[in-house]
Amino acid sequence: MSETASKNFIEVIIEKDLAEGVYDTVHTRFPPEPNGYLHIGHAKSILLNYGLAKKYHGKFNMRFDDTNPTKEDIEFVESIKKDIQWLGADWEDRLFFASDYFGQMYEAAVKLIRKGKAYVSDLTADQIKEYRGSLTEPGREDPFSSRTVEENLKLFEEMKEGKYADGEKVLRARIDMASPNINMRDPVIYRVAHMSHHNTGDAWCIYPMYDFAHPIEDAIEGITHSICTLEFEDHRPLYDWVVRELEYPHPPKQIEFAKLYLKNVVTGKRYIKKLVQEGIVDGWDDPRLVSIAALRRRGFTPESIQRFVELCGVSKANSIADYAALEYCIREDLKPKAPRYMAVLDSVKLIIDNYPEDVTEMLPAVNNPDNSDLGSREIPFGRELYIEREDFMEEPPRKYFRLFPGNEVRLMNAYFVTCTGCVKDAEGRVTEVHCTYDPATRGGDSADGRKVKGTIHWVAAKTALPAQVRLYENIIDEEKGVYNEDGSLNLNPHSLTVMEDCKLEPAFAGASAYDRFQFVRQGFFAVDPKDGCGEKLVFNRIVSLKSSYVLPKE
Repeated sequence: MSETASKNFIEVIIEKDLAEGVYDTVHTRFPPEPNGYLHIGHAKSILLNYGLAKKYHGKFNMRFDDTNPTKEDIEFVESIKKDIQWLGADWEDRLFFASDYFGQMYEAAVKLIRKGKAYVSDLTADQIKEYRGSLTEPGREDPFSSRTVEENLKLFEEMKEGKYADGEKVLRARIDMASPNINMRDPVIYRVAHMSHHNTGDAWCIYPMYDFAHPIEDAIEGITHSICTLEFEDHRPLYDWVVRELEYPHPPKQIEFAKLYLKNVVTGKRYIKKLVQEGIVDGWDDPRLVSIAALRRRGFTPESIQRFVELCGVSKANSIADYAALEYCIREDLKPKAPRYMAVLDSVKLIIDNYPEDVTEMLPAVNNPDNSDLGSREIPFGRELYIEREDFMEEPPRKYFRLFPGNEVRLMNAYFVTCTGCVKDAEGRVTEVHCTYDPATRGGDSADGRKVKGTIHWVAAKTALPAQVRLYENIIDEEKGVYNEDGSLNLNPHSLTVMEDCKLEPAFAGASAYDRFQFVRQGFFAVDPKDGCGEKLVFNRIVSLKSSYVLPKE
């Protein structure tokens, strides 16, 4: 594939602008509103904006579009900063807030009034909507649009001074009430809102609307390419109108791309907020969600998310990605990185009747067969072990190659053992499995060339570490779809399974928050950063070992 063909359409635009001297540098930004936690879709925008700046040796700004104090909170500001830093996007010393520019935005509005391009209106929100018309009918002139420049300046100043109640007056841009684009039909650019702001406190009681504030922020910061998602395409004429009427010398260029959608996941802030408030999840970072904080807590790596974003690509066409693609990326990232240790999640005791009672033997094991740099360890082995309950059956089906009476299997890195029977409690539940071992098979191979079809993992009972393990499924019932007819979520009642009595080999001792491992035969797991480092380790399953995803052909 040629270098030219591999460029996405935004890179083509940028290179054309640089070649023609439209801009002599590239300056991008990521501008979230701090009204919730970021999710996987935002990761695409973050990495795209940062990646473009890095590729063209430009600059990347972090800026909070905090123009709506009714929904914003410092908690969200801090969570967003943490997410972006974790993803590897470095804003250096360029951290800004839209609220930093409230004074300049006010002066910009005054400039428009003086030019006859803005006026104060007394219409209510419902009346403004009615006057703006529809897709098939033009709008009607606002009855207050004929106010003089002097009257508008006086009223706008009084709005700023707090003389009017919320919704009593607004400032509208004077553009074109007959425009086929409804966004251009005299949009509201300032409203009265007697709200305390997380950054400016009570300094202001009027706040700019996003469509007015955003192009001003970009222009002030010297942004060259304002990269945003497709829903802002119809807003671009207003963006261009604002920077043109305010006569900025190097106006930024808005470019839209398709959002990243994931099939059968919840990203809507109001739905996640409801799940949090009702205690269905334990916070915005619950590992069943796809907020960046949730993915980080679950054990995903920044590299896996970067790879996923690359797989999805950049285009103008909306598409929906499969969650399996995200799982593929974390598997591929962790296969060479994560140590492979043995953990038994649903344990039953295995007793080797012919093994000495008071002997503990140390057996060598490679930490990761795919990465020799991770070295090796020694695993304690003894007469009593723990194995997975599903690795024994009294009456097995055909092609069951694990333990059952009379069958011989390999204990991973250890010996061949032959099942001799089991012990049950009064309810008929198996409490012990008994076997004998062949001392000549140390290391898991037979000197006489004898073959076995089954290999199972184990943990020595005497040195086993206790752990809790959390197994996750999609919080949505995928067979029913995301939403019910009434708009509520179709929740999966089995989205979380907690295994309380898990047994780990001693190599896990000292594991810290976010440490990642492959549990042999089980999947990839990470230490939970909230609950995982107490007396009992707590692990989140990041992803199982099996994948249904097929990498697309080049």
